[in-house]
Amino acid sequence: MKYLVRQKVFSFRDSFTIKNEFGDDCFRVYGRIFSFGKKLTLTDLQDRELYYIEQRLFRFLPEYTIYQNGIPIAHVKKNLRLFRPSFDITSDYGNFNIDGNFFAYDFSIFKNGAPVAIISKKWFSFSDTYGVSINDNEDAAFILALVIVLDQVYHDGDK
Repeated sequence: MKYLVRQKVFSFRDSFTIKNEFGDDCFRVYGRIFSFGKKLTLTDLQDRELYYIEQRLFRFLPEYTIYQNGIPIAHVKKNLRLFRPSFDITSDYGNFNIDGNFFAYDFSIFKNGAPVAIISKKWFSFSDTYGVSINDNEDAAFILALVIVLDQVYHDGDK
């Protein structure tokens, strides 16, 4: 399934809707306004929390924890690489790796070494816009939570 993640440009807080390839709303993302570190919630359309994303502060490289029902289920850690972004994710769903290109606009997500998603940020877009193609047998909401982490690390200050 393909998804379109497009953030609002002039939003006081991170708040946007994720659409599928047919233009239908699928998920919502809400950010906390006044908090130390980035804190975002991925919900379904009935505003039921699916995943909560929290930045871990005071780290040399960016780290995030993803929670489900208040329980930490994934830890995302950026690797130290000079020319290509890379992340390691340990989770209850398996071990994931994210590899990106030099400009941090195109990424591939691998689960236990096999590709499960392709992410592409639009170059000439007024807002942060990503096209995400996810294998049908993966938890789309969890993969989209990983995409949100990528955006927070690389492009959140671009607005």
